[in-house]
Amino acid sequence: MSVQPQVRRLTLTDLEKRHRASEKLVMLTCCDASFAALSEAAGVELLLVGDSLGNVVQGQESTLPVSLSDICYHTAAVRRGSKTAMIVADMPFGTSQISPEETFRNAVPLMAAGAQMVKLEGGAEMAETTRFLARRGIPVCGHIGLTPQSVHQLGGFRVQGKSETDAERLLADALALEAAGAAMLVLEALPAALGETITKKLRIPTIGIGAGAQTSGQVLVIYDMLDISPGKKPRFVKNFMAGAESVQAAVATYVREVKAGTFPSAEFSY
Repeated sequence: MSVQPQVRRLTLTDLEKRHRASEKLVMLTCCDASFAALSEAAGVELLLVGDSLGNVVQGQESTLPVSLSDICYHTAAVRRGSKTAMIVADMPFGTSQISPEETFRNAVPLMAAGAQMVKLEGGAEMAETTRFLARRGIPVCGHIGLTPQSVHQLGGFRVQGKSETDAERLLADALALEAAGAAMLVLEALPAALGETITKKLRIPTIGIGAGAQTSGQVLVIYDMLDISPGKKPRFVKNFMAGAESVQAAVATYVREVKAGTFPSAEFSY
């Protein structure tokens, strides 16, 4: 009688091993059980329950109206639909831009819903909160560069870190978050050269979205890369459905290209 290998979910230890081995990490946003199962079957390792669901699922103009209960609901659905992928949940607007203690209380229901890590937007100003959560057993993924929850302050969806001063600030933010105990860092809409510099300076993995091909891994909004969401897409979005015979084939192509380091090419970078 053959013994079936145990199916288990990716852990932080697994993530660290793959990063040390210079293996590219593959993440997609996900907010339902069906896409969770399909993405996992195609080889996606990390599923981000992102507040981008406000735009692509709820039809909102920004991510700001997304509530904590929304993210909890979708995190539970993604958890039920997947078996091996690591699940990361966004902390929506207003749930982390407060005291570390209140942020911890808001992170608890996300972990109870099935998240293994929470994602916080912001730079060095989030270091204290990151440290507070990490010391209490909640892994944290930071998010710097274009932070959609600060879109009004940033003056719209614009590439960040183009000036020398801004680039230095973003590098300082990344180092501060790592020192505070962040387990991973999303870099959004940065010049490719800056994405590479930050990645080389850190010990933790970086996940790029419009930050060049030299980050530790990549993430895209699944509705964007399947060309489902309407309207103009950011430059860093590639339509993987073009020429694909199925949704799963499109996602599998994304996985292969990220693993090979061929996505994003210069065409999809800044």
